[in-house]
Amino acid sequence: MMIASPWRADFPAIAALQRQDQTYLDNAATTQKPQALLDALTHYYANGAANVHRAQHLPGAHATQAFEDSRGKVAQWLNAGTDGQIIFTHGATSALNLLAYGLEHQFNPGDEIVISALEHHANLLPWQQMALRRDLELIVLPLDADGLIDLEAAASLIGPRTRLLAVSQLSNVLGAWQPLPALLTMARTHDALTVVDGAQGVVHGRHDVQALDCDFYVCSSHKLYGPDGLGVLYGRNEALRQLRHWQFGGEMVQNADYQHASFRPAPLGFEAGTPPIASVIGLGATLDYLNGLDQRAVDAHEAALHAYLLHGLHARKGIRLLGKPQVALASFVVEGVHNSDVAHLLTEQGIAVRAGHHCAMPLLKSFGLPGAIRVSLALYNDSEDLERFFTALDQALELLR
Repeated sequence: MMIASPWRADFPAIAALQRQDQTYLDNAATTQKPQALLDALTHYYANGAANVHRAQHLPGAHATQAFEDSRGKVAQWLNAGTDGQIIFTHGATSALNLLAYGLEHQFNPGDEIVISALEHHANLLPWQQMALRRDLELIVLPLDADGLIDLEAAASLIGPRTRLLAVSQLSNVLGAWQPLPALLTMARTHDALTVVDGAQGVVHGRHDVQALDCDFYVCSSHKLYGPDGLGVLYGRNEALRQLRHWQFGGEMVQNADYQHASFRPAPLGFEAGTPPIASVIGLGATLDYLNGLDQRAVDAHEAALHAYLLHGLHARKGIRLLGKPQVALASFVVEGVHNSDVAHLLTEQGIAVRAGHHCAMPLLKSFGLPGAIRVSLALYNDSEDLERFFTALDQALELLR
């Protein structure tokens, strides 16, 4: 079967990697970048960089306008109610830590924070450490046989002591969409705050945070074909007003003297210091590029490529898939073979996949595994990429068995 990507030429790094005999299938970790982003970064730096929000000169005005235009594009991409509900951070991890520290004052000893068994360390450790600091209970929702959060168990574990629910939209290991509407409804029934980690989910399809009706939604730029070092935190207005400031410095101050200070509300009050200006502008250009694509065609392409990947893995003896992946990625182990040995032989053949615990160590431990191989896809991948992967995998298995 031939599955071609009409967008492949929009990503110069793909051609460069091909010239190096490299096939890139580690997109859940980070994505390659479109030419539109590279052009935007070059334009910003080549035509006069300047700081934002604090200069009266023309370069500063241009930078501020481009920066705030990008905030508006992110708000539109997520269907936020207003631009002011979008806070720029230094990554999804930074956004989750902002929430953990910014909401800490709302919790009392014995309160419960609920997460799930599949969470990335970024959506586990901030809450774990907050629970330790505040003498809270950290409740972990189990998974069912398909790798989905068990709703029956969740109904019994989310209760009147639950003050916050933090769950991933799409697992970075299992590739399964989680039942967010039901989970968020359970949390709202008990007036708990809700946090959705959309780092993986935001890349696939379009998502409406107002329809989702979560209090907070976080995602990363670098997984969304944008620059690294940049994250997005969306918050409902009422939820944002509950946040305390957690980083202090320039930009976020309303008034200050030697003994006291008052701070701006969101979003600028949570963007202390010089933000990643070029990255924010670059993300705006990336979203312009993505908005110009036929989303239904992208979804169909990713679905066809994913089906091709799963078919090829199922066809090979001794391979065990983790869960029932639904989109863009698959994690697997080979019976009797360590995942790092498989990854080493794939690397030697120019195949870039991820091996290890994927920053979800408790999840892999629950499977009794030290790690797994993960193949993850993007809109620029095609069936030839997967054919090269399968050829390399067959050679690796022949050597290892």
